[in-house]
Amino acid sequence: MPQAAGLAAELKSSLDVTLKLIPGGKGIFDVVVDGTKVFSKHDSDRFPQLGEVSKLIRKLQAVD
Repeated sequence: MPQAAGLAAELKSSLDVTLKLIPGGKGIFDVVVDGTKVFSKHDSDRFPQLGEVSKLIRKLQAVD
């Protein structure tokens, strides 16, 4: 879970958000914002790159 913790720290500092890591299994890693899936490791077959999730969240917020 070190990659997830690193991403959590990056999101907290770049977006000043409160977030929760939920332990799971089978290598699943999803980022969900207000019920909308922003990123899925399972769907993309990779872990997000540094800054990628922040960019996706900002894009989602711009639409709202």
